[in-house]
Amino acid sequence: MTHPIRALEDQDEPALLRDQFRQLLRYRALLASGVVVGLLGGGWLALSGEASYTATGEVFVRSATSDPFATGASADKGINIGSERQTAVSDAVGTIAARSLAERDDRVEVGKLLSGLQVTNPPNTLVLRFSYTGRTPALAKRRAEALADAYLQIRRERTENSIDNMVAGYRAQLKPLTEQRDKLAESAGASGDDVTSARANLVVAISELSRKISELRALDTTPGYLNKKPVAPEKPTGAGLPLLLGLGGVVGLALGLLLSWVRLVFDPAVRSTRELVRSLGAPLLGTLPRERGSAGTLLAIGRSGSRLAEEYRAVAFRLAYDPSFEQRRRLLVTAPRGDNSAAAAAAVNLAAAFAEMGRDVLLVEADLRTPALARDLGSAVQGRPRWAAEGDDRTWPSDSRTNVDVPGSGAFTLIAGRRVDNVPRALTSAPVSRIVAEADRPGAVVIVLAPPVLSYADAVALIDRVEGVVVVCDPREVHRSDLERIREIIGAAGGSVLGTLLHPGQGRIERRSRKKSSRRRNGGGRQGTDGQDGRGGPDGTEHTGDPTETLGLRTFDTPAARR
Repeated sequence: MTHPIRALEDQDEPALLRDQFRQLLRYRALLASGVVVGLLGGGWLALSGEASYTATGEVFVRSATSDPFATGASADKGINIGSERQTAVSDAVGTIAARSLAERDDRVEVGKLLSGLQVTNPPNTLVLRFSYTGRTPALAKRRAEALADAYLQIRRERTENSIDNMVAGYRAQLKPLTEQRDKLAESAGASGDDVTSARANLVVAISELSRKISELRALDTTPGYLNKKPVAPEKPTGAGLPLLLGLGGVVGLALGLLLSWVRLVFDPAVRSTRELVRSLGAPLLGTLPRERGSAGTLLAIGRSGSRLAEEYRAVAFRLAYDPSFEQRRRLLVTAPRGDNSAAAAAAVNLAAAFAEMGRDVLLVEADLRTPALARDLGSAVQGRPRWAAEGDDRTWPSDSRTNVDVPGSGAFTLIAGRRVDNVPRALTSAPVSRIVAEADRPGAVVIVLAPPVLSYADAVALIDRVEGVVVVCDPREVHRSDLERIREIIGAAGGSVLGTLLHPGQGRIERRSRKKSSRRRNGGGRQGTDGQDGRGGPDGTEHTGDPTETLGLRTFDTPAARR
């Protein structure tokens, strides 16, 4: 019992992710361009930028204290490290540092001096880290040291100014008390408890104020210590060449992925096999591998160890057990548009694969505009088969039957194409209908090779007799709109698409050589395989290749017409 060929599931998320990644990798040129641009940008930043050097010094901030060795003395008493950091980058510090540098012949404006300064505070410490970036190591060291010293100087000055202000205030309070004491001392003869008590109170107040003044004068006003003196750096700061190249490569890769995604969004080509199956409404029969040494030869079946031949055999077996094909045993092989060489190779190898199964295979070349199968098969083409009628009219297709021998696989019958004056009339003629009807014999298979379905209407003219269609295409070149149009055309003509066969396409060298050979064959005036010249039909009229040229029904090429 056989089952119909089913399309791929659309809800397989891992498969969707893999498809999306493969779709982005299709645009390798954009990815490589993004990486190259990123590397060039990183190298330019590393080589064109001026070298800068950073010198760093660390200052430990402390508050004024009377006895730093006393129990419970705290160094952070009254220190707000955030405010101290703002003071370190203030214009006041910059002015003192600029004045100090000017004395050493390093004249710089305050704003420019502070622009190279960065002050940070390591967490949970009372340390300010002064980092200065300059053009030379000596300049960075000198200015970092000047700024640290200026900060310590202005902090000392502010502490001493606070002490002087407090001392002046205490002295202002002490002066009237001293005068009152002196007045009481002058009246020494006076007696009484009130006078004695007043003099004692004055002495106590004067002693307290004097003690406070003495304590203020005894304070240690050291603002801090330069724990780490700035030294001249040996190497320039900033990211080096390796790091910038690495960052440039990462940024370039991101840019390449973005460009690939934009290209993918606006790309009309089929982006994945799932999209191809969905657009055409038919399953994927197989993907042909690229095989070395197979260029210029149509028959892959018959070569030992050929992966391409095994793929053709797998496709043939799949079609043989497909209910739609098994019922009629008629197959039309075509391409969407453009070059028909891949479809021709598929038709020949499928015919050879069916011949291996013991089927009586008839391959009809319905490409009457550029027939080439008999020539491309070369020595494999033998004489006329025994069952061919000898009394038929010697016109196409009656006189075009030949036998093709497949080494080690058997043989099949080929009805080679030939240029005719009216292609639509020839394809819809009664002899062609009789040939297609031979598929009704037990064990017989008829395969028809038609021109690209979107380039000519020849394939559509045969669909009413050959219902099963296999589309051979390159996924990198076919468009989604083309596949949807093919599905509509074949469905409207009464046929059905049995599946698609993907081929890897041709390289530039192969396409160039094929174009040259086609140009020599069509324009060089040589005799074709059917005894005609390359200029057109059998009467010698020129054939331009315009699809509309043969749409009009003209007199069919028959012996009666010739007479």
